[in-house]
Amino acid sequence: MSSLLVRNIRTLVSAENTPRHIVRGAEMASLPVVNDAWLLAENGRIAAFGTMDNCPERADTVLDATGRFVLPAWCDSHTHIVFAATREEEFVDRIRGLSYEEIARRGGGILNSARKMQEATEDELLAGARARLYEVISTGTGAIEIKSGYGLTFGSEMKMLRVIRKLKEESPIPVKATFLGAHAVPLEYRERRNDYISLIINEMLPAVAGEGLADYCDVFCDKGFFTPDETDRILKAASVYGLKAKIHANELGITGGVQVGIANHALSVDHLEYTGDEEIEALLNSSTIPALLPNCAFFLGIPYPNARGMIDAGLPVALASDFNPGSAPSGNMQFVISLACIRMKMLPEEAVNAATVNGARAMELENEAGSVAVGKLANLMISRPMSSLAVLPYHFGSQMAETVIVNGKVFENELSGPTIKTTD
Repeated sequence: MSSLLVRNIRTLVSAENTPRHIVRGAEMASLPVVNDAWLLAENGRIAAFGTMDNCPERADTVLDATGRFVLPAWCDSHTHIVFAATREEEFVDRIRGLSYEEIARRGGGILNSARKMQEATEDELLAGARARLYEVISTGTGAIEIKSGYGLTFGSEMKMLRVIRKLKEESPIPVKATFLGAHAVPLEYRERRNDYISLIINEMLPAVAGEGLADYCDVFCDKGFFTPDETDRILKAASVYGLKAKIHANELGITGGVQVGIANHALSVDHLEYTGDEEIEALLNSSTIPALLPNCAFFLGIPYPNARGMIDAGLPVALASDFNPGSAPSGNMQFVISLACIRMKMLPEEAVNAATVNGARAMELENEAGSVAVGKLANLMISRPMSSLAVLPYHFGSQMAETVIVNGKVFENELSGPTIKTTD
């Protein structure tokens, strides 16, 4: 039995005797904490915690966290980290004045990634995605969801999902897989959209389910992509195969995506840059979680989601990175926390709850991750010395996770790449 003891913790954050499965509205501004604390992990899971006046004397590994905060690792419920190439040329196009939608109409955006995906081998995709996975773990991510959606053909979507399955099998952190064949309509189907939707429903979904390649089904329900009626058809077909809904909605306009997600009992509706009172009211009368992706708004220069309105109405907001090559080329959840505070006026405590407890719930991992509770995975972050939790989002450009613990062990990123050496 291996054990890890973290001693002299200034503040142990999200320390729960009765674990919360989700945090809503005004409750998001509160975090259960233990000051002057210790935490013991055994065999990869949290075994106990308390105050230093009753700290255990020994463990296989002992870490001193004097002056530091210990938090549960981030739970990133929306990423696209399996891709063949970056899209920095489109980044320059946007600097020159083209919009995301204009680039997409010219065959860029998702279709650009799809072309490159079709040319890449599984080994190439796995190597790139593995490096990105280990990169985000090193910044404090302890659970992650990964989508397909850059294939847009039967073969390429299956290839992506097989890569995600390999990541799932070898990853040190929990991985959830999402089938996103309805990410965009391929150019060759532009004049026969229904044929592509039929391909998804009649060929892709049975194969994905038959091989057990996905936990969820996603659709990009938005202007220029899939309509609410098309989304409804795909999600209803997916439910027949036991694939729960998680959809992209209202990134580019108020399109009915939120409502169709709720109607299909979506675990989460993600993006929501455009959200009005009607959408908030619909979410309040559902179990669907709004997952907000401020990296996308930051990178594309589009409106930020109305996090303040959602929380004040009583909703359980989640935060995720949207790590992808076109609209959010970063999986650093600390920066997501900073954007949530700076641009969406979320309190630090609200942002942490959104990126941990509620992020875990948005992946159905609330019993494994998202808080410090006995029996949960010992996936944790030890901060640099901090005077308060607000230091975390305040230092938006600094890596505040000094040590990352995964399964009760100090994480070392062996995929960080070569070091440049000097010669005498």
